[in-house]
Amino acid sequence: MTARESTRSAPDSTRALGTREALRYPDPVRLAYHVMSAPPPLGLLFLARTERGLRYTEFMDRKSIRRMIQRHEADCPDAKWEASLLELKAVVDQFESYFCGTLTEFDLALDPVGTEFQQAVWNQLRQIPYARTRTYGQIAKAIGQPKAARAVGLANHDNPIAIIVPCHRVIGADGGLVGYGGGVPRKRWLLQHEARFGLMEDQLDLRPAMMGPAPRVAVVAKPAYVGKTAVAKPTPPAKRAPAAKPVPVAKRATVSKPAPSTRGATISVNAQAARRSTPSIKATAAARSTSASRASARGATRRGR
Repeated sequence: MTARESTRSAPDSTRALGTREALRYPDPVRLAYHVMSAPPPLGLLFLARTERGLRYTEFMDRKSIRRMIQRHEADCPDAKWEASLLELKAVVDQFESYFCGTLTEFDLALDPVGTEFQQAVWNQLRQIPYARTRTYGQIAKAIGQPKAARAVGLANHDNPIAIIVPCHRVIGADGGLVGYGGGVPRKRWLLQHEARFGLMEDQLDLRPAMMGPAPRVAVVAKPAYVGKTAVAKPTPPAKRAPAAKPVPVAKRATVSKPAPSTRGATISVNAQAARRSTPSIKATAAARSTSASRASARGATRRGR
């Protein structure tokens, strides 16, 4: 190669080393954020995500959005924050299902920022089942550091993705509700919420085994003709028969006392009357016999003549 050719090729190589692609700084991180309301005492939730996944789920505690963003300037100094419900709609929908009791496990991509120890603790927290609890000592043993229970508590307190990374399911060795960044009232509410719906879910899982298959009920629909199209008319539910009124108990009839009999008195009166009339009967008979004797005497006199 001649000197002239080398001189010509030198600027090309220099230009290649000084291109913008070789010396370009990384693009600033873009975070989409949204604020949603949760049941009391949880209050407002501040949600933020990057292109990789959800990075923050925090309780606002009457803080403004500007103050919530300023808290993360140290972690993301050149971040570009943009409000976007569309990008966080999947997170909002799963939160609403969780608060209604129909969702027991979140299925979201996460992008938390923390040390290697914190990441290990947060990953272990996601292994705690719904409506169950673990102690700080159990989490420390699970990550292979049984003597780091206090450090586990600090990592649990600094969890940036509340509820989804269930740090509220970690309790003290004595069962106390300690070490929760959101406060004891929120931790108690979350545990009671999961216990209530977790118990209902267990009962629903056991009900088919206890009751067996549900009986089949045949429903006969009568077609109601509208023009030329037959529309099935559902059978109305049977009306409940009215309850029979109780029959009133008949009152006990009063027994009337029998009237005193007057038969004996009548007989005695008739006897007395008969006794009184006996002399008159005798006198009548004597008179009749006297008149008969007189008549016979008269007849004899007439014959003698």
